[in-house]
Amino acid sequence: MTETGSPPPTLDAIARPSGGFAMVAMDQRESLRTMFADAGAGRPDDDRMIAFKTAVARALGPRASGFLVDRTFGFEQIRAGMLPDDCGLILAADGLAQEPGQPVEETWLDEVVAAPEFDLTGVRAIKLLLLWRRDARREQRVELARRFVALAAGRGVLSVLEPVVRPTPEERATGRWDEDESILDAARELSPLRPSLYKAQVPRRGKGTLAELRRASEALGSAIAGPWVVLSQGVDRADFLGAVRAACQGGASGFLAGRALWSDVVGRPDLDQALAEISVPRLERLVDVVDREATPWRKA
Repeated sequence: MTETGSPPPTLDAIARPSGGFAMVAMDQRESLRTMFADAGAGRPDDDRMIAFKTAVARALGPRASGFLVDRTFGFEQIRAGMLPDDCGLILAADGLAQEPGQPVEETWLDEVVAAPEFDLTGVRAIKLLLLWRRDARREQRVELARRFVALAAGRGVLSVLEPVVRPTPEERATGRWDEDESILDAARELSPLRPSLYKAQVPRRGKGTLAELRRASEALGSAIAGPWVVLSQGVDRADFLGAVRAACQGGASGFLAGRALWSDVVGRPDLDQALAEISVPRLERLVDVVDREATPWRKA
């Protein structure tokens, strides 16, 4: 068990030898059940969820620098030696309020993972998804992020903070919502809390020329204190490689992504073959971009 108060590892624990990050996210819960249903494969039971996640771990873990999973579906199986030594295990430490078929509406710190007696053996980092809104709970969310960063440090693991911005009903109704400006505001507010790694949404949702995306990424990097990576939520699969390239050229240290890698193999009867033929080459192309163009985390 990770000892309380032991120093966390450095980010090398979830990084490539180049100092960049090429990490796979496999912590989806109800949203993954919905993806199965949308693919015409029905809503999977827990065993099928675990089978899918462990198949992704076997296929992509050997090429990834880090692998993110939730504690409910596949954590114990993946922790029990499924990942190579150079792929750091990341555990989701968030609870999610999410109706079937709907997006996540709120998050909190999973008190099971946060409990002092929870066994973090083999875990190199914990991750918190935080929905950022300009509403009455804004200060509470800042305190939640602060508590999360302190929890990780106290348990001797890295902290990965993942703010995802959302409009308030008023912003949506009045047309005053600007997603990219909100991503910048969230970064200015939350990154000074100094999580080990900041996980940001891709500017412009990955749409635009390389030069436009690079400039937007440079602006985001200027708003973030410390090393940062991008996530793939909200970005079309076909746009993600270019978005990662632009982000890395703009100062990012890599990516932590799920759907952009494996969403189109969900529900496939030939899952292992589909992962090998579709998802593995996709990840390898992204790894090449990270090794060539990402800002090493020690220089961020």
